[in-house]
Amino acid sequence: MNHPERRPDAPPSNPINVQRRVASAGVPAPSTLRAWARAALAAADDVHAGELTIRIVDETESAALNGKFRRKPYATNVLSFPYEAEGACEPVLGDLVICAPLVAREAHEQGKDPRAHWAHLVVHGVLHLLGYDHERADDARRMEAREREILARLGFPDPY
Repeated sequence: MNHPERRPDAPPSNPINVQRRVASAGVPAPSTLRAWARAALAAADDVHAGELTIRIVDETESAALNGKFRRKPYATNVLSFPYEAEGACEPVLGDLVICAPLVAREAHEQGKDPRAHWAHLVVHGVLHLLGYDHERADDARRMEAREREILARLGFPDPY
């Protein structure tokens, strides 16, 4: 594959694939999901180039993946799978798996604008791919601050 030359100071290219595996109303357009993911990537402390896939799934697939990889046999709103193989020809950041029915239900139950909740989960998932975590209180504060900053730039309110 022929890759055009990139200026050293230019941001990296991040191909972002969107796979919709469920018919669910209210799922943002692929171009919107890509824009939110790129906003999170652009706010990273250092440069991260690589392919990212966002997969929109139903509760059955989310529960199966959550059970297999996290030993939690129930659906969850977003799962992040960082790619950690060495020597790959093309850089890959990883995959996000977002459960559309759960996102819709959470937004309704929490009184949130569904688009704002979708944006938050995309940003949250991308930050996980970039190494952010929220297991310890200080890490959670750092990650939540970065989420707030990115979402504010996108025009969304504080999700917390």
